[in-house]
Amino acid sequence: MDTGAGTALYPLHRCKTIYLVRHAQGIHNVEGHKDVRAYLSPALLDAQLTPLGWSQVDCLREHVTKSGLAKKIELVITSPLLRTMQTAVGVFGGGNYTDGVSGSPLMVEGAGHSGRQAISSLNCPPFLALETCRERLGVNPCDKRSSITKCRTLFPAIDFSLIENDEDVLWEPDVRETREAVAARGMKFIDWLWTREEKEIAIVSHWGFLRHTLNMYGKECHPTVAEELNKQFTNCELRSMVLVDRRMLGSDTPTCNFPGKDVDEASKN
Repeated sequence: MDTGAGTALYPLHRCKTIYLVRHAQGIHNVEGHKDVRAYLSPALLDAQLTPLGWSQVDCLREHVTKSGLAKKIELVITSPLLRTMQTAVGVFGGGNYTDGVSGSPLMVEGAGHSGRQAISSLNCPPFLALETCRERLGVNPCDKRSSITKCRTLFPAIDFSLIENDEDVLWEPDVRETREAVAARGMKFIDWLWTREEKEIAIVSHWGFLRHTLNMYGKECHPTVAEELNKQFTNCELRSMVLVDRRMLGSDTPTCNFPGKDVDEASKN
């Protein structure tokens, strides 16, 4: 028997499905494409989506709705930067918000110069903002977030409770986070997902964070799989992955298994 088989089995309760999304086109993407020095411009502080970016959001929303994915996702995790939150609520949020309807809106009307109607928090999964999945820190103003006070005003139904500081104390004007540090942060974030009970989780993040994190996981894979993991994300691209708990980080119990019962020892044969 060949013990080096190319397939593998793993208990379902030790797996999660995650949907990785890079934010839609931001104003910094446009300006940086013209001149890379534009990333240093203070005018791009916490960059918002462009009109094209919002069109990309609409296209992805249509896809996740038609594919049935929207009904599967139990939690949406987003970086607390404006462009990722706009993408997250635009793709996975409810429909247009109507005044007088119970519940706070996910996004208020016109948030971040969007020109968009308010987005409802009804009939959609909960949204959670986390610092650990934000873009590479430092130097570029586009990667510095707004205060949580402002974020809560623009995105009332997003949960910001796991972010400790109101102002952005992680971003430094003269120190750029190393690629290695981003990758380590990303792997810590992936491990943290095992503290969550949800099995199907969407994560809206950034090009650099996704690239450096997935590159680390690609080192343990077949070259073809590694190439898939390491492929750079385009704006508003979604990829689905299976996350396997090989280090027993989670404590989930099987929900679909059934123990059965032997009548006698002979029935084991």
